Amino acid sequence: MAAVPSQPVRKNHLDLLAVGLLMMCCLFWGAQQVLIKATLPELPPVFQAWLRLGGAMLLVGLWCQFKGIALFSRDGSLAAGLLAGALFAAEFACIYVGLEHTGASRLTVFLYTAPFWVALLLPLKIRAERLQPAQWLGLALAFSAVAFALREGLGQGATWQGDLLGLAAGMFWGLTTVVIRGSRLTLIPAEKLLFYQLAVSSAVLPLLSLALGEAWHWPPSAFAWGSVLTQASVGGFLSFLVWMWMLGRYPATRMSTFVCFTPLFSLMFGALWLGETVTPGVLAAIAAVAAGLVLMNRQPAPASD
Repeated sequence: MAAVPSQPVRKNHLDLLAVGLLMMCCLFWGAQQVLIKATLPELPPVFQAWLRLGGAMLLVGLWCQFKGIALFSRDGSLAAGLLAGALFAAEFACIYVGLEHTGASRLTVFLYTAPFWVALLLPLKIRAERLQPAQWLGLALAFSAVAFALREGLGQGATWQGDLLGLAAGMFWGLTTVVIRGSRLTLIPAEKLLFYQLAVSSAVLPLLSLALGEAWHWPPSAFAWGSVLTQASVGGFLSFLVWMWMLGRYPATRMSTFVCFTPLFSLMFGALWLGETVTPGVLAAIAAVAAGLVLMNRQPAPASD
């Protein structure tokens, strides 16, 4: 008789290992936007995004081969997978192009409005996802912060264009989540779901890059190579696997609140590496978005008997 694979032991709290892994993920995700911006003088944005996501696709494909995960079996997920992939590609195009026009820390504030788009749209499809009063408060707080930050950027040249692209990236990220949660994509392995998004992006982004007239400088410098390899291996592959491993063992709600640290790390790296100006408006926006995320992930108290 074949042995039944053991299920991971789930915990109802975050232990030191989980906290350490989450902080490492947030640290890298915060540094990632700064790394992208630092590479832009050598590799244009959409071309750079293609190199990153194409490299991550190869790594995920090799991982699935190693784990025996079928990527091309018929399971009724193709249409939704292609749609999620197209939205994913749009998100990353907005992120990379947006970083040409605004600071990494500012763009990260707008990017992390994605959970609020999900909160607004998902209840239209899944009634169980309706918001509680505290979650509505978090939503209002975050969007107020975004409006304030956008207003600040209007007087700073091209900054507002990058701000809007960051906001669009957050919207596309949220729409991707809505498509996933409302379709058969929730039934397929997480690795196949990621592969859909990476594969569609790898097909679409080079065409978009050519349409935008981007110059493909080749070969890139050692720094640019290292940047793209880091973005692909850590940002597009390893951090996802770590997050997925933790989702099987720790409470997703408590994990989600840790994304509040990502804009803070982006702010820190942007100031130290790129010399970006830290304005009171950006600090206030980061704090408000973080507070909104905490309220959004707050579980309602159980009803008393």
